Amino acid sequence: MNRALPVVRLRVPTDEDAVTWHRVFDDPDVMEFHGGRSAELSAYEELTARQRRHDAERGFCLWTMLDRDDRVIGFTGAQPWPQEWGPKGEIEIGWRLGREHWGQGYVTAAAQMTLERVRAAGVPGVVAMVDARNARSIAVTERLGMRLAEVFTTPEPKREGRCYRLAW
Repeated sequence: MNRALPVVRLRVPTDEDAVTWHRVFDDPDVMEFHGGRSAELSAYEELTARQRRHDAERGFCLWTMLDRDDRVIGFTGAQPWPQEWGPKGEIEIGWRLGREHWGQGYVTAAAQMTLERVRAAGVPGVVAMVDARNARSIAVTERLGMRLAEVFTTPEPKREGRCYRLAW
């Protein structure tokens, strides 16, 4: 049985979102597959500024995710894969959600909106790079219709990762 997805809204990140992202992601569970701890506030300030540029230049970015009460609960969106290894030059879809909102369908709802927006921007398909231990994110890729395309080892730390693809 499919349950209804929650109401979620996406917006281009603001300066204030950097502070909120820093607070919402300051949880070892949330950061388990992202280095284990939250980045410094300055990293989120740079990230939100970069996302505003991406949105202005490309029509998509990592958007701030808001719940029905307009509370910031995370981000989702797409951006060019930033590493020298992996699917260089391709557009990666990604997400990060505050721990208290896990298991409620927010990421799936927001990621579906992201796919619609990147498709409208003319992107022919997306990838999702996921740590092989991250069962929650793997489940989201599958709900989005993405298919496993490649298994790889990350440069540092040496971990198994998976590249999922979706083309339309």
